[in-house]
Amino acid sequence: MPPSTPGHRDTFLDVIRAGAILAVISQHWLMPVLSYADGHIATGNALATPGWAPLTWLSQVMPLVFFAGGAANLISLRRAPSTRDWLATRMTRLLLPVLPLAAVWLGVPSLLRDFGVAEQPLEVAGAIAGQLLWFLGVYLLTVLATPPLAAAHRRWGFAVPAVLAAAAVLVDVARFDGFGFAGYANAVLVWPAVHQLGFHYVDGKFHRRAALPMLLGGFGVTALLVAFGPYPMSMIGMPGAPVSNMSPPTAVLVSLAIGQIGLMLLLRDRITALAARPVAGKVLGWLGSRFMSVYLWHMPALVVVTGVTVLGLGYATPAPGTPGWFAAAPFWLGFAGLVLFGLLRVFGRFETGRVPVHTAPAMTQLIPAALLAATGLLGLAARGFAPPPGSSLLAGPLVWSALVLGGLVLAVKPVAAPVRR
Repeated sequence: MPPSTPGHRDTFLDVIRAGAILAVISQHWLMPVLSYADGHIATGNALATPGWAPLTWLSQVMPLVFFAGGAANLISLRRAPSTRDWLATRMTRLLLPVLPLAAVWLGVPSLLRDFGVAEQPLEVAGAIAGQLLWFLGVYLLTVLATPPLAAAHRRWGFAVPAVLAAAAVLVDVARFDGFGFAGYANAVLVWPAVHQLGFHYVDGKFHRRAALPMLLGGFGVTALLVAFGPYPMSMIGMPGAPVSNMSPPTAVLVSLAIGQIGLMLLLRDRITALAARPVAGKVLGWLGSRFMSVYLWHMPALVVVTGVTVLGLGYATPAPGTPGWFAAAPFWLGFAGLVLFGLLRVFGRFETGRVPVHTAPAMTQLIPAALLAATGLLGLAARGFAPPPGSSLLAGPLVWSALVLGGLVLAVKPVAAPVRR
């Protein structure tokens, strides 16, 4: 049965999404190398350990997130009564979980300052809580582009991601030729190209026979680009590195995506068999209904754990790769997991609850709403929730949060109550 069949849910995509979010959480919780002294928190990256960079070829799962998102978006778009209904519903589901996060972080910095928390660790905490919103801002723009990209997919097929990937290469040429700021254009080229690959999965173009060629070709091209091109080995940003493959994204992530998709397709039978087990099904259902909330709150959970252990108790991360680091990792993950579970009990209802009843506004209203909200999200990602005191007005999280809220308000048109006679 094809994944786009009405009423059918593709558990393969569900497992990819769930596995990806678990990989993101685990990586983000285990990466920091932390210590605290004299009001200053030192932060390092465990994946900067010599020899560990190749691990990021599998641990960097954002390509799989956009791939699965592309497939899910095309399936739901085809089932929706209209494009504007689909876009309004998608925007509401994406933006509602952001509201409690923004509300909490608008007040937390001042509260922590009153309790005597030093400014530098506070700024670090606010920055990492906001940085994750880059994904939601870019994904929202990709959702906005999904209807025209779906039309292009019907007409031109594989030419669409190929053109987007080629444009990303040209952007990289300009970026590495001295126009560094041009690299940010790849945020709307690289990720939509990977998102477009999900369309081809829905149409059955990625069958099992394609898995091994995609695996070898994708990782092979990635290896060549790293070995002979300007791209670093690590697929995540490293402290002090002159170039990052993620911020802004580079074209090498497209070839990495092809390799990762090939690997998943090669394992598809085992993945679907795992999803058929009762316990796995419950976990998939729980994560699937809280995907955005888990993503948004896992770094605030880390902030809480860091505040208690590193700032409060003087704990310092053991050297990565040592027996002490491996021994501490399960306790660190467990503590952070408990905090995250508590946060989800409070704030997860913004995603698991019913979407407000509304009629879809006109596209002339939805498009500006999406652009407004994406601008606010990207602003929060760039500036963080705790800018230094005395920063300009545009550095304030209130301004960017207002844009997100404004976009949501424009995207939701309440249904008029029936007139009683």
